[in-house]
Amino acid sequence: MNPESLRDTILDFFEHIENYYGCTTEITEGIMTSIENIEAENTTWNLSEFQLLRSAYRKAGDRFMLEGKGIYYEIAAEKIIDFKHPGRHNYEFIEQYGFSVYRITRLHFRSKY
Repeated sequence: MNPESLRDTILDFFEHIENYYGCTTEITEGIMTSIENIEAENTTWNLSEFQLLRSAYRKAGDRFMLEGKGIYYEIAAEKIIDFKHPGRHNYEFIEQYGFSVYRITRLHFRSKY
C-alpha cells in the first residue's frame, strides 16, 4: 500500500471508531524482530481487554490513542508501516520502531450490532 493510501485508510478507521465506543475491546500486542515471521515463539505478546470509552489523536507526539477504564493505549502514527482489516470488527497495525524492531497491534471489537 502506498503511503498516501495507507494514511487515508488509517484516518478513515479513526474517523469512524466512535461506532465502537462502549464495546468490549481486545488489544493483542506483539513485539518482534521480523515481520515475515509473526509466530508465538518469535514474538512477545500482551493481551488487554476493556470497554472503549474514547479515542483521540494526540498532536504532540503524533499518536493515536484508545482509552478505557484503567487503560490508555497509543499507536505512533509516523511509525505505522502497515494497516489491515482482516475481518469484521478486526484491525491490525504494524509499527516499526527500529531497524529490526516491530510492534503489531491487533484490535478486536466485540460489536453491539
